[in-house]
Amino acid sequence: MTKLTLPARQPFNFKAVVNSHGWVQLAPFRFDEDHDALFYADRLANGRVVELCVRAAPSGVQVEVPGRLGKAESREVVDNVTWMFGLDQDLSAFHRAARSEPRLRKARRNAHGRVLRSPAFFEDVLKTILTTNTLWAATKRMNHNLVASFGTAAPSGDARAFPKPDQIAASSQAALRKKVRVGYRAPAIHELGRRVASGELDIESFKTSTLPTLELRKELLKIRGVGPYAAANLLMILGRSDFIPIDTYALKMVSHEWHRGRKVTPKHVEKAFSKWGEFKGLAFWFWDWKYEGD
Repeated sequence: MTKLTLPARQPFNFKAVVNSHGWVQLAPFRFDEDHDALFYADRLANGRVVELCVRAAPSGVQVEVPGRLGKAESREVVDNVTWMFGLDQDLSAFHRAARSEPRLRKARRNAHGRVLRSPAFFEDVLKTILTTNTLWAATKRMNHNLVASFGTAAPSGDARAFPKPDQIAASSQAALRKKVRVGYRAPAIHELGRRVASGELDIESFKTSTLPTLELRKELLKIRGVGPYAAANLLMILGRSDFIPIDTYALKMVSHEWHRGRKVTPKHVEKAFSKWGEFKGLAFWFWDWKYEGD
């Protein structure tokens, strides 16, 4: 067993990141409520699949991996978990801005601001495409089928890693429709896998891009299957919160918060959070909503 303890920039709350959005419900993530542990099957660069077990530690997180890791493998696991939990993110500017808003006053106390991410941005893009124009239950089903059909099994056989671009590229649109049941998304998913696997698209470079947010958004919108909602969601994952991922949930929550349940449009959502500027997405994401939904 290999154990690694990784520090986090404070304030940091392990459970706040885990529960930041629905990614924790999508394979290969799995959360053990009884032991407060997040599991993730990760296929490393050398092809080895390791099952990460991440728990809260006093200064950040502790990672446990069955067996021994080589130096390069350890560095990769550290880099991946650091990215997944945003351990090095500085959220002080957002927390200062949130202090004057009653609906966000708990932001610093609860260490809100980080969102759970996959180790590879390719995975986050693909998962985001699976959330478009569908119910959450269907997203979970498609994601499960994708991992089960194309992911590499961990040594224990109990989990599979998320498919890499080459595994998606080696499949076909027909296989994605039949095995994963992704419907109209098949061309976008297969094209993304092919472009990334061939080197045509350096998808992981988005994680370290220094482009202004508007320019980065334009680049995201060039990816087939990524529209305004998906681009905003991916920008949030990249640590850019200038845009709000506006879906039916956003419309519903804004409708009940400010418009007594009347029908609203994306413009109403944008207007409600316009004063937050570069923190619009974070303000929306971590708002203390009066309406609990249905």
